Amino acid sequence: MRNHRTIRFWLAMPLAVVLAACAHADVLRIVVDGTINPVSDEYLERGIDRAGAEHAQAVLIEMRTPGGLVDSTRNIIGKILASGVPIIVYVYPTGSRSASAGFYILESADIAAMAPGTNTGAAHPVLMGTTMDPVMKEKVENDSAAFMRSFVAKRGRNVDLAESGVRQSKSFTDQEALQQHLIDYVAKDADDLLKQIDGKTVTRFDGRTVTLHTAGVRVSDYGMTLKEEILSFLIDPNIAFLIFIIGAAAIYFEFNHPGAVIPGVVGLIFVVLAVFALNLLPLRFAGAALILTAFILFALEAKFGTHGALGVGGIAVMILGALLLVDGPIPQMRIRLLTAVAVSIPFGLLTIFLVNIAVRARRNKVVTGEKGLIGEVGIARTQLRPEGKVFVHGELWNAYCAVGVEPDTSVRITAVHDLVLTVEPVTAGAPVGSTPINTLS
Repeated sequence: MRNHRTIRFWLAMPLAVVLAACAHADVLRIVVDGTINPVSDEYLERGIDRAGAEHAQAVLIEMRTPGGLVDSTRNIIGKILASGVPIIVYVYPTGSRSASAGFYILESADIAAMAPGTNTGAAHPVLMGTTMDPVMKEKVENDSAAFMRSFVAKRGRNVDLAESGVRQSKSFTDQEALQQHLIDYVAKDADDLLKQIDGKTVTRFDGRTVTLHTAGVRVSDYGMTLKEEILSFLIDPNIAFLIFIIGAAAIYFEFNHPGAVIPGVVGLIFVVLAVFALNLLPLRFAGAALILTAFILFALEAKFGTHGALGVGGIAVMILGALLLVDGPIPQMRIRLLTAVAVSIPFGLLTIFLVNIAVRARRNKVVTGEKGLIGEVGIARTQLRPEGKVFVHGELWNAYCAVGVEPDTSVRITAVHDLVLTVEPVTAGAPVGSTPINTLS
């Protein structure tokens, strides 16, 4: 009998350990601080999957966002609704907001909470760069309102008020949201929130019920990967535009100084990074075309010298192109006017200056090598009938003259072939050593 008890004890031990681990599972905290975009979408997906794999008590999403992209918002909400772990969305800290896309995410959570002094709402859909006719506008509003109703009703929250945040862009303070049943709790910090929800039974989106045991539970922070940190920095349209312009300038420098290598490598890396970041944003090709047009105008200004007319036009077109480049639904996802002006004016002036130097260098007479001898004036040291010796640049050269010249006669070099100079007599009155204007480019 004792042996049977011992066997049952050891067989039950693994199950007891698992149950104990589940009873004291951590709450996984994810911090979303910024716009809702593909990077935050990927970050939240990894965090929710990680919480499910570790059988966490819940996922705590601390959120402060001005809004973001519709597609990313829908993806995030889909993951929240399908999560095997209860999701708590908490607008924190005091003074923060969860506006626009953030309002949708807040309302989709199993538990919605806000810190004192925060606000949410203003979730009316916006299509930048498009003038919607009344029918299209109504379609977009109805679609967004229906999307909100699809999960708010099942969460037991105020459907009509949530819909007003979409149709009428209404915003709500933490107390207004609590009193009108848009959120479940107001808490001063994460510890306070976890104490308040301890023992609460949550009805999941699929109908299952889960009782939370969160008092005193350990909160584990789940951070972004290095790739996500870098992309989160680059996906700021202002940063992406600045990096692109720096890369373009570096590549242009490499073209004008072949063999420098480092500017070309740096420029290529910067341009690739900028293009990759801009690809994650709602890019408008009209803006990209305007920026390309600005480059063309800068080159034409340097070539034809229009006293700044084309240059000023290029700077104006580049500013306009920068402002139109990213079609973000909120101001935080567009290039600011200050950034466009601060980058375009110096870049335009620098580009005109560099292109002007390059054009002048190509027009100038070559002064080195064999081509540098053409047009120079020397002295015939021997009789040229038709061949002989010519002294030029402190050196004696074999020379050929079709008409022939006498010794000590000034001659002008017209061609160089196989280290033999082709010369002609200098017209009477031309001083020795004078160099005529070379019309060859």
